[in-house]
Amino acid sequence: MKIDAHQHYWKLSRGDYGWLTPDLSILYKDFLPGDLEPILSECGFDKTIVVQAAATIEETEFLLGLAERFDTIAGVVGWVDIESDYFEYQINTLMKHPKFVGVRIMLQDIEEPDYVLQPQIVKGLRLLADRDFPVDLLVKEHQLPSIAKLVKLVPHLRGVINHIGKPNIALKALDPWTKWIDEIAANPNIYCKLSGMVTEADHRQWTPSDIEPYILHALKAFGTKRLIYGSDWPVCLLAASYSQVVDVAERALPNSTAAEREDFYGNNALRFYKL
Repeated sequence: MKIDAHQHYWKLSRGDYGWLTPDLSILYKDFLPGDLEPILSECGFDKTIVVQAAATIEETEFLLGLAERFDTIAGVVGWVDIESDYFEYQINTLMKHPKFVGVRIMLQDIEEPDYVLQPQIVKGLRLLADRDFPVDLLVKEHQLPSIAKLVKLVPHLRGVINHIGKPNIALKALDPWTKWIDEIAANPNIYCKLSGMVTEADHRQWTPSDIEPYILHALKAFGTKRLIYGSDWPVCLLAASYSQVVDVAERALPNSTAAEREDFYGNNALRFYKL
């Protein structure tokens, strides 16, 4: 089974996508399963993991409703207020849905790099780790040192770094991203999504060769069993089409075996999200 393990759906009239503004013209419209399913079929994908794009329980419930209606959605990674006193109640409620497969912690827009190390957040992540429940970590490069600390505080966390930790691909800077990725990858419970890379590159002038060094280093750090493919559609449209994103991964992994490709494009996601 071929899985795109990171994509989004949204409906603007729902009103909780504060980051979606008219100046993001290509993204400022509804994106729903009917828009993606023909592209999935054309590119040979069977299922997707749809990931939250708004920090509300209501959006997570909206995505779970889509998952009930569309078979291409294998699971939903939703949002829960990890700092709330009602966090455990919210998790218990959402976990009753068979397609609720993970929680995403959104840190990328928080200026304080050690924000994730606050006691209340660590407590919530320990609760998820004790249940062996998957956690997506959305961070930027400057926040990776705090993630390296976090995975030592909560070593049994089942976590996955989104968008390879958002290195500065536009400036072709590998350091210090490589250092922190290596440290985080030393924990065998942490995976990495090869997603969101084209939007970290120069949107107008990127080439696959700009991105290849980051893919190859992630492969070296995490190995073939802990890399997960994701398109980040429709956000990727800011810089590339769906098929171009697929091609970036294909070009960077030309010598992979059939078994390694099955892991990268499906088995690793199946294992991580317990599908």
